[in-house]
Amino acid sequence: MQNTRLNNLFDAIARNLGLWFLNPWRRLSLLVISFLFGFFLGTAISTIAGQRGTLDIMIAGFLVVLTEVTSRIFYSRSFFARRELWVESLNLLKVGFIYSLFIEAFKLGS
Repeated sequence: MQNTRLNNLFDAIARNLGLWFLNPWRRLSLLVISFLFGFFLGTAISTIAGQRGTLDIMIAGFLVVLTEVTSRIFYSRSFFARRELWVESLNLLKVGFIYSLFIEAFKLGS
């Protein structure tokens, strides 16, 4: 890429955020927020899809593909060489999402 002022600005912002998230408490708080947002997302999607009653099969297929792609990214060999924060956040978002769907299934089963 060319070394423009906008590119330098984005690089500086990314570098500062990376240094800011080196603190373990900030990193942990971001990961917990990611998990809780995944839980909220799972509840919201299941409620909306159940309320409308249309395209349930398509939405379920899309969500399965999305979770499998996330698992593929997280569990690839190149990930273990470098631990990136956005990949860990994406994985915890997926875990919260799946956990929420299990809780919704238990609510419907009782």
